[in-house]
Amino acid sequence: WVQTAGSSWCDMNGPQLSELPDAAEQLRPYVSSLRREALQAEELSDVRSFSDGFLIKFLRARDFDVELSLKLLLNYQRWRRESPEISKCLSPSSVLGLLNTSYHSVLPQRDHTGSRVLIYRIGQWNTKDWSAFEVFRVSLMTSEIISTETETQRRGLKVIFDLQGWSLGHALQINPSLARKISSVLSDSFPLKVRGIHLVNEPMFFRPVFAMIRPFLPEKIKQRIHMHGADFCETLADFFSPHVLPPDYGGEAPEIEELCHDWTNHLLQSENFLQQVAAHPTGDIAIAPEDALI
Repeated sequence: WVQTAGSSWCDMNGPQLSELPDAAEQLRPYVSSLRREALQAEELSDVRSFSDGFLIKFLRARDFDVELSLKLLLNYQRWRRESPEISKCLSPSSVLGLLNTSYHSVLPQRDHTGSRVLIYRIGQWNTKDWSAFEVFRVSLMTSEIISTETETQRRGLKVIFDLQGWSLGHALQINPSLARKISSVLSDSFPLKVRGIHLVNEPMFFRPVFAMIRPFLPEKIKQRIHMHGADFCETLADFFSPHVLPPDYGGEAPEIEELCHDWTNHLLQSENFLQQVAAHPTGDIAIAPEDALI
């Protein structure tokens, strides 16, 4: 039996609990309960322990509902084990050529709700040089980094996909099995709240690919997808303040190339952290690898 958030432990709801610092006394019962449930789960029978901070990431991502947090934690462990071709290689320097094309940035300013804002410029991805797996790994690296940020655990993230330059070559890289993998990891296997997905410059022949990914997305995520087309500046402005977005997207922040360069540097500085996560049996690097498993 699992005590869910909002019952007699304390009368705070999930979002209120999220606001508390990691060490708050009120969070302890939730952390203990999730730890107990996780270590009793059949598929984690070889795991010895999880740290408080690691478990809190999953609790915040599901507003301290222990059952949902457990499901998310199990999904995270499952995809790492089932997809070592992605999860075991989180090296920014291995995809530096792609990053240097100004493919991706996490913008320095959060939006008005406190969410992190990410931009992916798909047209910068040259399919002759980089496989879909390598491109997907960039998302995982960023996700691992920002999921350690307390504010991002609380406020989630919003993503802008710029599909200018999307081609048949891109479409051919994404088959149904990869589409399923991408959808499941991004929507229900990572301790992050996806608060909005914004597509800009999407061409007509992107639609079949999106139709392939869509069925695998939870209903909640489907409702948060916005297609802006080519005249996106005005409609993006309904969601993001000018100081958040670079000029290419109708904002007043620095140029996108500069922002991509800054985030690439941040990724490179995080190489050691990412390598530790990738090599770790559970991804919980607060626990020494040799102590993580029984």
